[in-house]
Amino acid sequence: MRHILAALALLALTACEAQPEGEPVARARIDGKAQAAPTSTPSPSETLASQVESACRSIIFEDTPLTHCLAVPARHTIAMALGNGDKRYRSLKDFAAASDSETIAFAMNAGIFDGDGTPVGYFVQRSQRLQELDTGTGSGNFYMKPNGVFYGSGGEWMVRDSAWFLANVSERPQFGTQSGPMLVSDGRIHPQITQDGPSRLIRNAVGVDDEGRAHFVISNAPISFGKLARFYKDELEVKNALFLDDTVSLLWNPVTERLDTGAPIGPIVVVSKKASE
Repeated sequence: MRHILAALALLALTACEAQPEGEPVARARIDGKAQAAPTSTPSPSETLASQVESACRSIIFEDTPLTHCLAVPARHTIAMALGNGDKRYRSLKDFAAASDSETIAFAMNAGIFDGDGTPVGYFVQRSQRLQELDTGTGSGNFYMKPNGVFYGSGGEWMVRDSAWFLANVSERPQFGTQSGPMLVSDGRIHPQITQDGPSRLIRNAVGVDDEGRAHFVISNAPISFGKLARFYKDELEVKNALFLDDTVSLLWNPVTERLDTGAPIGPIVVVSKKASE
């Protein structure tokens, strides 16, 4: 059943990837290759999206379209969401219906989960720990050690591998989610990740740079672990980046009215505009 849902999610994401994110994809390449100008006149919605400030931008890295969303401590806050009371959201559509879109910069699925949407591994929402750190072994992406934790309090956000987190973090953060594998750890790509392996899916991830900014990336076409890791390490120059999930990777960007739908999701990371904006 999960494979069927994953296929449906991929079809849904394919339908969503044409939605604009700032500058049209054809105008921005991060790998330095020449890119032809668009052959058609931008639609009114595309023109409007390019003029309205968005935290997200569309780019092409090594011929793969990506959406890169940037959270800046001076302008944004970050929190985790799982549901409203006892009811799990299970989709960005449900979360959006319960939220004020004027306050949200963007939201994205935030980690691996079980059948009912419960996060696998450490999860903190509004300073309440709902799941403990998982240091065990097993199969699947989550247990490709090192895995890691994305966490923070106030405007201080970090991605660190789970072993480091266990040894060094004693105070509970305001938010946190554990996932795996680490794409980049201390400036090095995960040892089990190859240059451009055969596993290619819609994927999303998060990394924090030396300035404390959080870089969220979701692919708009299937991508390998290696290419996604290289994007973080070589282009964004992020020393610690964490894979969040694949096949169910979804984005809500209110500015461009992008609201991805697909298979049920679990935890959600919410990047909100600071009230002073």
